[in-house]
Amino acid sequence: MITKEATVAVPAPAPAAPEPPRTARKRRAWDEAPRWQIYLPLGIYLVFTLIPFYWILLFALRPAGSTSLVPWPMTGAHFEKVWTDRGFATFFQNSVLVGVATLLMTTLVALAGGYALARFDFRLKRGFMLALLCSQFVPGALLLVPLFEIFAELRMINSLGSVILAETVFQLPLSMILISNFIKNVPYSLEEAAWVDGCDRFRAFRVVVLPLLRPGLIAVGSFAFVHSWNHFLFALMFLNNQEKQTIPVGLNTLMSADSVDLGALAAGGIIAAVPVVIVFAFIQKWLITGFSAGAVKG
Repeated sequence: MITKEATVAVPAPAPAAPEPPRTARKRRAWDEAPRWQIYLPLGIYLVFTLIPFYWILLFALRPAGSTSLVPWPMTGAHFEKVWTDRGFATFFQNSVLVGVATLLMTTLVALAGGYALARFDFRLKRGFMLALLCSQFVPGALLLVPLFEIFAELRMINSLGSVILAETVFQLPLSMILISNFIKNVPYSLEEAAWVDGCDRFRAFRVVVLPLLRPGLIAVGSFAFVHSWNHFLFALMFLNNQEKQTIPVGLNTLMSADSVDLGALAAGGIIAAVPVVIVFAFIQKWLITGFSAGAVKG
């Protein structure tokens, strides 16, 4: 009698997973790196960055003549001195006025010019864009003499308006380029849809495009404000009256050929830096988004 042996089907072994490419292995090894390899260089960089700020706080808060490395006991005499005796209250007010006016004028003019560059084709457009780019290589010091002659003819010397106009002219090329690139990233079909719904060009821009430009406008406006807040040359050349001077010129008055009041100078530096730090703390998210979007051509 012939018997057949039962056969059991053995499953075939699963195919081995393909080995990840070398670049993927390197990327995974970097992602799984120990945290100390990340935090150690960042900590060293942070220490070197914060040391100058600590020295400023040290000289501003410790009493005059003290050599302690710790600001204790703390004093506010240096702040009171520069704010009242050295006129920093007036300098601060003038700087705020110049910064806000420059922000508004630069943003409005750059918005109109950037929209024209982004949405219209006209003769010499490439040449105009090239001129805007080349103007960024011209240092502000070269503009002092012609601007001084122009403002002298217009009788605007020793007026905050001269500084505001000079700062606006100096900021417009870069601001116009950034806003133009940002508008190019807004789909043109959105404006066309608004036109179909009965909007004219201005209303379509105001209702549809302008809300999408908020990060770019914040980036351009903050850049214009900070530059005008910190700029020294225009305020020094165009403003002769001490009551019209700004904070950078006021800081320069704290230094003389014979001596430097380090405590007052440090207190003035803190007064000048705190508003800018506060502004950037609130607009950091919009600032990074605006510059990254405006730097990419759509």
